[in-house]
Amino acid sequence: MQRRLGRSGFEVSPLGLGTARIAGLGYSRDGDEGGKTTPEGVAEAKRAIRIALDRGINFFDTADVYGAGRAERILGEAFRGIRNRVVIATKFGEMFDEETGTALEDVRLTPGYVEDACDRSLRRLQTDVIDIYILHIRDVPLDEAVGIRDALEDLVAKGKIRFYGWSTNDVERARLFAEGPHCTAIEHRLNVFMDAPEILSLCDEFDLGSIGKIPLLTGVLTGRWTPDTVLPEDDRRSDWFGDEGFLKALERADSLRPALTRDGRSYVQGAIGWIWRRHPRAVPIPGFRTVEQVEGLVEAISRGPLAPEDFDAVNEMMK
Repeated sequence: MQRRLGRSGFEVSPLGLGTARIAGLGYSRDGDEGGKTTPEGVAEAKRAIRIALDRGINFFDTADVYGAGRAERILGEAFRGIRNRVVIATKFGEMFDEETGTALEDVRLTPGYVEDACDRSLRRLQTDVIDIYILHIRDVPLDEAVGIRDALEDLVAKGKIRFYGWSTNDVERARLFAEGPHCTAIEHRLNVFMDAPEILSLCDEFDLGSIGKIPLLTGVLTGRWTPDTVLPEDDRRSDWFGDEGFLKALERADSLRPALTRDGRSYVQGAIGWIWRRHPRAVPIPGFRTVEQVEGLVEAISRGPLAPEDFDAVNEMMK
């Protein structure tokens, strides 16, 4: 059930793993958890990564800004000596101080910055080349994006990256990158609530991979939340439960459960299966922290795409 990731020819598992959560990114009101990732948490993440690889997952998505470099370092350590077994996508463009983790507002996204950021990611990942290097800022002006695309082509020529892409939901911007010879994927929102027909059509037109972010809609499509969920006041997510739109999304998601789980798969596995049925190019990248979460995601692969009748039922309910 492997999927070809666009022009790259990379054959990847139908499901990749996103790594923001293993970097310690959380939801406290004073920002993410920064340096609070425990040694036990890092060890668990590495175990989960190796188990995922042993169970057939060979695609991992990260970003330099996740934990101010922490996610890349964890991957680099986990894949030491077995780098040739995996395809790694990492992202760039969010400016930050690696020592403090604070955002930098006075640094410009220039071609020189792109190469410097690439060199730093190469060191953290402990690798000689990045398989897919993805622009992380979704709304870079088109005239500036041309220069960034040219810089990425230069990095391909230098052997520092193999291919590149853009994390954007904007079709015009995705098209501009798609015109570059070594663009191979667009990372974009794709889940039961957020279809992306125009981006998917563009991927078909230019032979690009579709990397689906937020496939579980921050927990809405997992059954984790109910309208009665109570979170600590210092958790920013507690505000969601006072938002009428979020509560309606939870209610609607619950109505989808029978169709998503009819054949015995879990709610999460059903939501992932919907994405696979939606388009043959789509590779969702759910996040994880633990071995248990990875094992549940791996089982989704054995279950495959949602049955056509269940896919149609979900789509009918979403109208």
